[in-house]
Amino acid sequence: MSKEAILNKLSDAVVNGKPELAKEGANEALAAKIDALDAINNGLVKGMSIVGDKYGARQVYLPQVLMSAHTMYAGLDILLPAIPKAAVASMKKCATAVVEGDVHDIGKNIVKTMLTASGFSVNDLGRDVPIQQIVDLAKNDKLDAIALSTLMTPTMDGMKSAVDGLVENGYRKNVKICIGGAPTSAEFAKEIGADHRDANAQDCAAWLKEVF
Repeated sequence: MSKEAILNKLSDAVVNGKPELAKEGANEALAAKIDALDAINNGLVKGMSIVGDKYGARQVYLPQVLMSAHTMYAGLDILLPAIPKAAVASMKKCATAVVEGDVHDIGKNIVKTMLTASGFSVNDLGRDVPIQQIVDLAKNDKLDAIALSTLMTPTMDGMKSAVDGLVENGYRKNVKICIGGAPTSAEFAKEIGADHRDANAQDCAAWLKEVF
C-alpha cells in the first residue's frame, strides 16, 4: 500500500469513527517506515480536523465527534511511542481540567481532542479537579497553557482562584490560561485575569495555535 493510501486510511478511519481501522492503518504506517509524526498529522489529525469543521458547521453531532476522538486516540496509542524523543520534547504542554465542584466533562473532552489534534502534548486532569492541584501542576510541569471549564455558575470562582494561585506562586507570566463553558464570558475572563474565553473547542485550539 502506498504512503498516500495509508494516510488516507487513517484520515477516513477517524472521519467514520472506525477505531480498528485506525489501529490497522497505524501499524501499516510504521511497517512502511512512514514517519510517526507524518502519519499523525497527515492521517489522524487531518481526519479530526475534518470532523471538527463539520461539527462547527453542525453537519455532525456530539456522538460522532466523540467516536472520532476515540478512533484518533486508538491510532495515537500506536504512533505516539514511535515519535523521536526530541520531537516530543518540543511540543507545547497543556493541561485540561473541569474545575472543582463540577463533573460535566464532555466539553473538556472535546477540547482535549482538538488540542491533541493541533499538536499539543495534553495532560487531561479530568473533572472536579482541586484548584491547588492545577496551580501546582502548572509550575511543576512547566506547562505552556491551561484550559479550564465549568458548566455551573457556583464553580466559576474556582477559575479565579486558579489564576490567583498562579500569580501567587510566580508562574502566571509563563502560562496561557483559557476558560470555557456556558456561564463564562469574555468579560469574565478579563475580570479574573485569564487570557482567553473559548467559544468552543475549535476556538480554544485555534487561539492557542495562534499565540504559540
